[in-house]
Parts: sequence; structure tokens; C-alpha cells
Amino acid sequence: MIEINTLSHSFAIGKKGNERKIPVLEEITLHVKQGEIAAILGKSGSGKSTLLNILAGFMVPESGVVAVGGQEISSLKESEMADFRLKNFGFIFQSFQLMPGLNAFENIELPLKIKGMKAPERRAVVEKLMMEVGLSEVASHYPNELSGGQQQRVSIARALITNPPVILADEPTGSLDSETEQEILDLIRSLNRNLGVTFVIITHDDEVAGIANRQYRLHDGKLVKGVQRHAI
Repeated sequence: MIEINTLSHSFAIGKKGNERKIPVLEEITLHVKQGEIAAILGKSGSGKSTLLNILAGFMVPESGVVAVGGQEISSLKESEMADFRLKNFGFIFQSFQLMPGLNAFENIELPLKIKGMKAPERRAVVEKLMMEVGLSEVASHYPNELSGGQQQRVSIARALITNPPVILADEPTGSLDSETEQEILDLIRSLNRNLGVTFVIITHDDEVAGIANRQYRLHDGKLVKGVQRHAI
């Protein structure tokens, strides 16, 4: 499903004409099979977010190949990448990234509106998914009326609503207490098992990484393969 081969990237600092390049990612190779959960561990500043942004097509790597579902993405034009992203990726963020002026139902519905799905069909799809993730009773509640766990469930449902084959999760439990974190990890495990969605999770937390089939660790820009488990 995801193939990254010999990917390298650096950032330039200093004035134009006198820049100095700081390597961030060096010769990264990462293969994730369809239906797997892959976790990428690393400290702050290790390059985790840069790798995630390149995988999502928000950044173009200096060198290397990034392919998702057999499509090499770094050569896509901006408009093509936006369309590819909408069809193939869902995103889960540490800070939830919900629209404060929309209620839970409307936040989840938003990607379907962007896709142009008609209102009756949208309602049926959203209501079904909200029931599956335990949100039916808070459909009309706004983000500031929800607990952290409920907000993250809304974020997860929004990520899933277009049936993307890949979910990219950036510290998905970083803003949650330990009990709520376990609830969200159980939900991710269940969705992966029941829907066959591929998850790539960026985290600094070994417990979060523990739900993954494959674990990798980023250190000084290099990716080291860690624990590998059978399907959970």
C-alpha cells in the first residue's frame, strides 16, 4: 500500500546565497502493507512530522520515491495531489482540528460535502458511522461541548467518512488522559480489524506504538525497523 524508497530531505537555513543545509531524513525506506498498522516512533525533532508531511503530499522530498497504492505521488501537480489526498488519505491530529462553528455531525460530514455527495446520502453515511464510533448521542453538540475523547472520535470519524485506504495519525492520543487514550487505541484497533484500513501512526509513546503490526524508530534522520507483530 505504501512504498517509500531511499527518501532524503533537508532544510536550508541562513540567507539566500549563503544557505546551509540541515539533513532531516536520510535514505528512508519504508514499506507498509494494506491493512497494517505501522507506528513510527521518535523524539521531538527527529523528523517524524516531516516524514508524515511528505507521505501526505504536503511536501516534496529532495530525493527518493513515495508511492501510495502504486501511484508515485511526488510528481503529481498540486491540484492532482489535492484530489489524490481526498480520495486516499484520512487524517487524525493530536489537537483534533475540528471546526468550532460546526457540530459533531457537520464536522464529520464536511469531507463528503467537498466531494459533492448529495445531502440525503451524506446523512445516511454520517449517521451510520457515528453509531459505529459511539457518537450518535452527541451529533448536535459543538466541539467545546465535547470531552477530549469525544472530539478525537469525531476526528477519527471524519478521517474515515470518505472510506480512504490509509489513515495518517499524528500523535492521536497526545492530548488525552491515559484512560481515554486506551479507549481511542481500542477504537483504532477495532476499525483496522473490521474495515481493513491501513494506519500510519506518528508517536513518541511506546504504548501507542504497541498496537502496531510494525514499529519503526526515527533517530538522527535514519529509520530503524523495530518490533514486528502479526495482525492484531
